[in-house]
Amino acid sequence: MYKDNEIVKRYREILSKVIIRKSECDEFVWFLENQTTWLTAPASTKYHLSIEGGLLIHSVGVAETMLELKNALIPEISDESCAIVGLFHDVGKIGMPHSPRYIKKNSGYEYNENQIEMSIAARSLYIVSKYISLTDQEAQAILYHDGQYIQENRPVAHRECPLTLLVTFADTWAAAKEDGRIKIDEEFYFKKR
Repeated sequence: MYKDNEIVKRYREILSKVIIRKSECDEFVWFLENQTTWLTAPASTKYHLSIEGGLLIHSVGVAETMLELKNALIPEISDESCAIVGLFHDVGKIGMPHSPRYIKKNSGYEYNENQIEMSIAARSLYIVSKYISLTDQEAQAILYHDGQYIQENRPVAHRECPLTLLVTFADTWAAAKEDGRIKIDEEFYFKKR
């Protein structure tokens, strides 16, 4: 299990927002925590959070960002939807229980060549939907969370539901914070004009 108690506490707090589908989510979380690398997997092999527990750190950051944004922009979206989509949008990065996506080596992590090839988004949707009944909006949000950054998402351009737009921005924002691309000049942004 990942050892950072603060991240695990924040993760559990987000999970507490799943109420209607709590039993489905609890079963899924048990599977993730006990039969996969969910709590220890990196978020990538060389980009952001290529460290033990990096995927959990990233997923918590995305879910928290989604919850903050939805409160300001689209309060009609449920906390439960944000928790499920935010936490599990990248769950495909675990690979499969019998075949993890990333293998720890002395020099860091390497991509496991011995797994069935599938996009991370498709694998995420596949894994989550085996346990949690998703709404159409949640399914679209998980499958197209990378937005227009990748070619295969082009057919959905300008037809994304609000939840998809929310996770796309939250994912991009969290990754940029994690790898240091976001530096806020408080004097510029917060000075009185």
